[in-house]
Amino acid sequence: MINGKKILSLAITAATLATSNPALAQFSATGDIGIEEIVVTSRKREESYVDVPVSVTVFTETEVESAGIETPADFIALTPNVTLVQVQNAGNSFVTARGISQNRNTEMSVAVLMDGVLMVNPAQFNQELFDIQQIEVLKGPQGALYGRNAIGGAITVTTREPSDFLEGAVRAGYDSGQGYRAQAMVSGPVGESDTLKFRAAISRKDVDGYLDNVYLNEKADPYKDTSGRLRFIWDPSDTFRADLRFYQSKLETQAFYYNIRESAAAPFPGAPSAFGRDNGYPNSVNDTSLPIRVNNPGVNERDLSNVSLKLDWELGNGTLTAITSFDSLEELSTGDAWDFLPTDEAVVPTFFGFPDQNQSQYLEVESISQEIRFTSPSEERFRWIVGAYAVQTDRFISTGNMVDTGNGVFPVFKQPRGNFPFDFATDSLNPQVTYLADSQDNSAWAVFGEVAYDFSDATELAFSLRYDDDDRENTTLTPTAFLPNVAGFPQGFTGEVRNNSWDEWQPKFTIRHKPSDTLSYYASLSRGFRSGGFNQTGVGAVAFANGFLGVGDTFDAEVVDTIEAGVKGQFLDGRVRTNFSVFKSEAEGTYFFIFLAANSTQNLGNLNEVEYQGFEFDLAGRLNDYVNVNFGLGYVDSEITSSQNVNDIGDKAPNVSEYTINAGLDYHRPITSFGQGLEAFFRVDYQIIGDTAFFDNNQIGTNDRDAVQLVDFRVGVELPDDWAVTAWGKNALDEEYNTEYSTGGFVFKALPARYGLDFVKRF
Repeated sequence: MINGKKILSLAITAATLATSNPALAQFSATGDIGIEEIVVTSRKREESYVDVPVSVTVFTETEVESAGIETPADFIALTPNVTLVQVQNAGNSFVTARGISQNRNTEMSVAVLMDGVLMVNPAQFNQELFDIQQIEVLKGPQGALYGRNAIGGAITVTTREPSDFLEGAVRAGYDSGQGYRAQAMVSGPVGESDTLKFRAAISRKDVDGYLDNVYLNEKADPYKDTSGRLRFIWDPSDTFRADLRFYQSKLETQAFYYNIRESAAAPFPGAPSAFGRDNGYPNSVNDTSLPIRVNNPGVNERDLSNVSLKLDWELGNGTLTAITSFDSLEELSTGDAWDFLPTDEAVVPTFFGFPDQNQSQYLEVESISQEIRFTSPSEERFRWIVGAYAVQTDRFISTGNMVDTGNGVFPVFKQPRGNFPFDFATDSLNPQVTYLADSQDNSAWAVFGEVAYDFSDATELAFSLRYDDDDRENTTLTPTAFLPNVAGFPQGFTGEVRNNSWDEWQPKFTIRHKPSDTLSYYASLSRGFRSGGFNQTGVGAVAFANGFLGVGDTFDAEVVDTIEAGVKGQFLDGRVRTNFSVFKSEAEGTYFFIFLAANSTQNLGNLNEVEYQGFEFDLAGRLNDYVNVNFGLGYVDSEITSSQNVNDIGDKAPNVSEYTINAGLDYHRPITSFGQGLEAFFRVDYQIIGDTAFFDNNQIGTNDRDAVQLVDFRVGVELPDDWAVTAWGKNALDEEYNTEYSTGGFVFKALPARYGLDFVKRF
C-alpha cells in the first residue's frame, strides 16, 4: 500500500525526471537508437508528441504488437490514471479516467473514435482489437473538439490502412480457457488500380471459459466472438480521398454470475445462519472465497455493425472533411437474479412468498451521425478548425424478472411473459414478475471550433469552443399493470411521453511554451459535459421508497471544470520520452449507479458536487539496441462535497482508484548462433491498481477494494520467412480479486491467470 507521503515523493521525482536532462543520464546508450517517432492526431491534425499540449499516452503499431494489445482492457492496463471495470455483460464494461467514471446504461466517460469516427453507444467500446495501427489515450476534458462524453478524456483508435501492394498475415493460437484465437488479414490494390485499395481483417476467439460454476459443473464465462472489418480507400487525386469502412461483430457469452456480500443481507437480520449458510456471504468487497453457484447459466449475446464514410477534400486554404456513420447494436442478457444462488437456497421465497427469480434485459440501438469540419493547413502561424456534428439515436430497452421454476431462463424482448402478477395460467414455465420497457428518440447536435496562434517560435495560445444540445424523448412501453406506481407519487401509464433537453458550452484555453524542439510546457483550463437522460419509468418512486436519494425517473447532466499544467520532453537523441501533468477538477452532477432489487432495474442518480485532484507521469526509454522500458504513475484524490444524502459527503467518488502504477520491460535481440533472421523477444508488464472506492449510497458495509497487483508477460522468437511464435500470460501470478462491486452487495470475480501460445505468419 502506498501512503500519501510516498505518492508526493513519487510526484516530485516524476517532475524532476520530466524537466531535467541530467537526471535522464541513466539511460545511457551508444549509437542512434532513438525510440520511434510519434505523430499524434488528438487536435484533429498531425503533430509531434512534444507539440501536443495534452496529457496523452500513445501506443504505436510496434507497441501494440509488443504488448499484445487485443482488447481495450489491454491498453488501459498500461495507462496511468485510467482503469476499466469489467462487469457481467460485455456491453456494460466501463472506463474511469482521472476519477471521472462510467456505469451501466450511462454515456461514456471518454469519447472513443475508431478511424476518426465517434462511437455513439458505450456498448460498442468493449470489443476485440485487431489489425491496429495506433491508440492514443487523452486525459482531461476534451469536449471542445470531441463533444459530449469527452468529459474525462478521449481515446482514438486507428486501424491499419490498406497497403499499396498485396500483403497478408494469419495468426492462430491456443488459449488456456480451453479454446483458440485466430485472425487473418489481406490488403492491397483492387485489381490493377493504383488509386483504389482495400484491407480486410477477421478475428475469431472461442474459449470454454476461466471461472468455474461449481453448481452446474461447467464454466461460467464461455466466450465466442467473431468480428470482421473491410476498408476501402480511394485516392483519385492529390486533392480528394474517400475512406469507406464496414465493421461487424457477434459476441456470445454468459451473464449475471455474481456473488452477494454480507451487507446485502442487512434487510434480513441473521439471514446467512438462518438459512443454514454460515459464512455464505463474503464480508467485504475484497472477499473472493465464494464460488459461483448460479443455477441458470444465462446468455449474453451482442451484435454490432457499423458503416462509415470519411471524405477529405484539399481546397488550398484547408481541408474539408465529412464523416457519415451508421451504427446498429442489439444486446440480450439473461441469467440468475438476486441472490444468485440455486432455487432451493434462495433467500427470496421465505420473505416474499414466491420462488426464486431469474432476469432478462434487451437493448436495441440504431444511430446515424454526421460531422463536417474545415481544418486550416498545419504549417501556418495562425491555425483554425470549424465544424458541426449531429446524431440521431433510436433506443429500446426492456428489463424484468421472472419466476425461476427450475425450467431455465427465457429471453424477454418487447413483450412480457404473461400478465401481472405471476401469470402461471398463461406461462407455466417462467411467468413474469416485473417488466419495464421504454423507447427513446434522441437528437443531438453541436457546433465547434478552435483557433491557435504562434505568438513566437516558442509560444502558442489556443482557444477551443463547442456548443452541444441534446434533446431526448422517452416513451413508456411498459404495460400499465407492470408499472411500479407508488401511492403519493405521480402515476405512470403506458404510452406516457417524457421530454427533456440538456445543453452546454464547452470552452478550452491552452497555452504552450516550447523552449526547444525536445521540451514543452503547457497549461489549460477546460470544461467537459455529459448529457442527462432517463431511467426507466417509475423507478424514482421505488428508489425513494427503498431509501435511495438522488435517484429519479430522470437523471441530470454532468459538468466538469478542470485546470491542468504539464511538461513534456523527448531527450537523449530521442531515446527517452516523458510527460508529467497535475490537475484539479470540480464536477457537478456526477453519475452514480443504483440497482433496485424491488423491480430489478439499473438506475442512475446524481451527486451534487465532487472534487478531484491529482497527477500522472509517463516515461518511455530505450536503454540500448535491445531493451525498452516504460513507467507510468497516476494519482487521484476524490471527495464528494455535496449530495442529497448528507452521509455521502466526504466519501470518495464512485469507481475511483487512488493510484495506478504501470511498469514494463521489452527485450528484443538477434540470436546469431542459429543463423540469420532469428530474434528472441521477451516483455513483462507490471500493474498496480490502488485502493478503489465503490459507491453504495450510504448502504451498510465498507466498499473499498484493496490494491491489486497484476503481471502479464510475452516471450517468443521471430523466425526467418516472417514466422513468429509467442507464449503469453495474463494475470500470470493469479491475483484473486473482484473487479466490480455494486449496490445490493453484488461482487463480480476478475479473471484468473490465463496462458496461451500464438503462431504468426506474414506474407
